[in-house]
Amino acid sequence: MNHISEYAIVSPKAKIGDNVTIKQFSIIEDDVVIKDNVHIATNAIICSGTRIDKNCKVYHSVVLGSEPHDMKFGGEYTTLEIGHDTIIREFTTISRGTKEKKITIVGNHSFIMAYVHIPHDTVIGDNVILANAVNMGGHCIIEDWAIVGGLVGIHQFVKIGAHSFIGFSSRVNQDVPPYVLAAGNPIRYEGLNVIGLRRRGFTSEKINQIKQVYNLIYNSKYNTSDALKIIKDTLEQTGEVKQIVDFIETSKRGIIGV
Repeated sequence: MNHISEYAIVSPKAKIGDNVTIKQFSIIEDDVVIKDNVHIATNAIICSGTRIDKNCKVYHSVVLGSEPHDMKFGGEYTTLEIGHDTIIREFTTISRGTKEKKITIVGNHSFIMAYVHIPHDTVIGDNVILANAVNMGGHCIIEDWAIVGGLVGIHQFVKIGAHSFIGFSSRVNQDVPPYVLAAGNPIRYEGLNVIGLRRRGFTSEKINQIKQVYNLIYNSKYNTSDALKIIKDTLEQTGEVKQIVDFIETSKRGIIGV
């Protein structure tokens, strides 16, 4: 049974699942899909092209699937997809995609806090936490389990690696590799996200392997290219090691420094 306020505006063309709550003064436009057990609080606007998977919570005054903040946007059909069990707090805005990717994605089990802006063509992974007032340019990628502290600004096309932690009020203008702790203006490498890794079950052996990689990249006499060659030639090629090497080798903006 759904619980839809008589003061909400819900398009008959929207597809609404079971046990959905839509509170007063919220607007659900055409071409919206809301799956089971979703809760939408007051004054939210869910724009056409938005897909919300099951068990999500959308809080007061959130705007989902609005037109991209991109002067090149020409009204083309694009979408926004929100994964299951994700929480989106007050006054967050998330734009749908442009013709470049045609889609903006927020993954499963993510926690998006108040006043966050997620722009067009951005991909947010699973189990990501974006603290209050994180803002970013378009085409960003934030991988699984990353945590971004409050008031962080992220340059367009930046990629933030899995299991990394970005400190409060940092300015992210280059890619942040996986597993690291980073902070500052501009942002810099501060070590490993050891607490986060331990909480997620990484063994001491795994953490030490990751530390060996970053010691060669950041705390040695080698430049990045030489360090990567040594890593591939001398260290055990575990999944984590390969992930770091691949991330750095495919970085388009270059990785953060020390």
